[in-house]
Amino acid sequence: MTQIAEPPAPVRSTADTLARAVAHLKGLQQDGGWWKGELETNVTMDAEDLLLREFLGIRTARETEEAARWIRSQQREDGTWATFYGGPGDLSTTVEAWVALRLAGDSPEAPHMRAAESFVQANGGLEATRVFTRIWLALFGLWSWDDLPNMPPELIFLPSWFPLNVYDWACWARQTVVPLTIVSTLRPVRPLPFGVDELRTGVRKRKNLKPWTWSGAFEYLDKALHTYAKLPVKPLRGLAMRTAAEWILARQEADGSWGGIQPPWVYSLLALHLLGYSFDHPAVKAGFEGLEGFVIREETPDGWVRRLEACQSPVWDTGLAVTALLDAGVPADDPAVLKAADWLLGEEVRVPGDWAVKRPTTPPGGWAFEFANDIYPDTDDTAEVVLALRRVAHPDRPRVKEAIDRAVVWLQGMQSGDGGWGAFDADNTRELTTKLPFCDFGAVIDPPSADVTAHVVEMLVAEGLAGTEECRRGVRWLLDAQEDNGSWFGRWGANHLYGTGAVVPALVAAGVSPADPAIRRAVEWLESCQNPDGGWGEDLRSYRDPAWIGKGDSTASQTAWALLALLAAGERNSSTVERGVRWLTETQRPDGTWDEPQFTGTGFPGDFYINYHLYRLVFPVSALGRYLEAA
Repeated sequence: MTQIAEPPAPVRSTADTLARAVAHLKGLQQDGGWWKGELETNVTMDAEDLLLREFLGIRTARETEEAARWIRSQQREDGTWATFYGGPGDLSTTVEAWVALRLAGDSPEAPHMRAAESFVQANGGLEATRVFTRIWLALFGLWSWDDLPNMPPELIFLPSWFPLNVYDWACWARQTVVPLTIVSTLRPVRPLPFGVDELRTGVRKRKNLKPWTWSGAFEYLDKALHTYAKLPVKPLRGLAMRTAAEWILARQEADGSWGGIQPPWVYSLLALHLLGYSFDHPAVKAGFEGLEGFVIREETPDGWVRRLEACQSPVWDTGLAVTALLDAGVPADDPAVLKAADWLLGEEVRVPGDWAVKRPTTPPGGWAFEFANDIYPDTDDTAEVVLALRRVAHPDRPRVKEAIDRAVVWLQGMQSGDGGWGAFDADNTRELTTKLPFCDFGAVIDPPSADVTAHVVEMLVAEGLAGTEECRRGVRWLLDAQEDNGSWFGRWGANHLYGTGAVVPALVAAGVSPADPAIRRAVEWLESCQNPDGGWGEDLRSYRDPAWIGKGDSTASQTAWALLALLAAGERNSSTVERGVRWLTETQRPDGTWDEPQFTGTGFPGDFYINYHLYRLVFPVSALGRYLEAA
């Protein structure tokens, strides 16, 4: 049962907290009008960057020294590297970091290397690492190409209706798989001056060879493909390689990237290099120049470090920042707001991309996540940008309305058949792809999710479209997706706190009563997982272990998500909300932001996580602003 607070958090203290946070947020705006917080991931980005440069013969001493210093700084006391702050050691990440440090000259006998070796040996060795790690090892002769899944380039010829065609993969996986079919077909080996026997156990993972199961059937298919690859005559292979290369080149973005993310970017550069494209070729040159824009160099007490962002999120960050400022009571015609709106309008995507394969009659519109990703706009960014722009008192209102109208039409067209929305594609739900031996890491399809669907529903309601079929079907999808405990799963944020924080405001906005059983169950769940200190947190281990759902150290972003849901559910005067607000006011830093080393963003549930450095600020600003507005 909801308890009435006694006494409430001091409004003046809350107002001061919000004012400091708004000032800090405004101070982070770039001259061009956008916001971009660091997108922190893990050291596989840096290890693979060194391995790429070693393979291509372009690794420099300074790059190596600075990257190695960063990698060492992220090693934990137990000798491991994790995929998120406070998480367990990760086998593949630790192996890649160990190899990268060997490149940098670290002795395998050094204590930190021996500690990593012990962990690897105790957890299955190289033999138990993911496919991507073993591909990197194969490039240097440290693993056999024969012992990797075969990915034939002829995949590029499969029509879009045929199972396992490239458009069955999520956009991020599709862009990775196509260049990898070239790399794995050419099977290059460029030996290193050291080996990795220290990390081997000699015990191979047992394969499922039961042909009546999907995994077993695909193991037999993989054997057949390996046999085919050894045939002296393969009539379509040359054409397939050329077609795949053309496909890759056609998807390079204006900033030189592929999809604005590290995996397809790196593998596309590898594929083009192996096909004979020189470093002076415009596509290769642009690719490497673009990568430099993702490098962060920082001076530390131990010297300069170099790390690589896996992606950049300026559109996402800017949309959230504008919404936060407006939630906080900043005028809708404030110069910072107008400057951001102008920049966002200039980032609108007006060309078709891969999404049009499934939705050929839907006109383009909307926004991508990154500075340049016109081929892959996404529904989540588009919904958030519309929610922000529609509240701005822009002097050129017709221009804003036209952009919003195009985005709404595009989003309506991107609804999946079940009523929900995926992030980048419609109806990207064919699970057969997930059964392939190659797919042992990360999500490879893009089905509808609660958080994305909620953001789109909230946007449709704001645009006066609550009564449309698209919105009603979206609401039904969300109600059907509620978990037994009352929460919603979070695909792109950690985890049930993120999903619930997105869905409850959307459902209430769409007309679901705060007294509805679905909302009450969500409120009860949020009350049940509030920490004794008043905040909320959910550890990323919740994606693999249900015991962690709703449990973890309190963080500013996750506390804000819980508050946004509770405020939407009418809990403004509850002790639960008051304690959450008090936690934010008491933990704010003097400069107006919050400390948040924890990762609360999700790339691939269970495998890859993100610390969005702006989350710790924009979401508390929104939550505190809505709290004070409700007063």
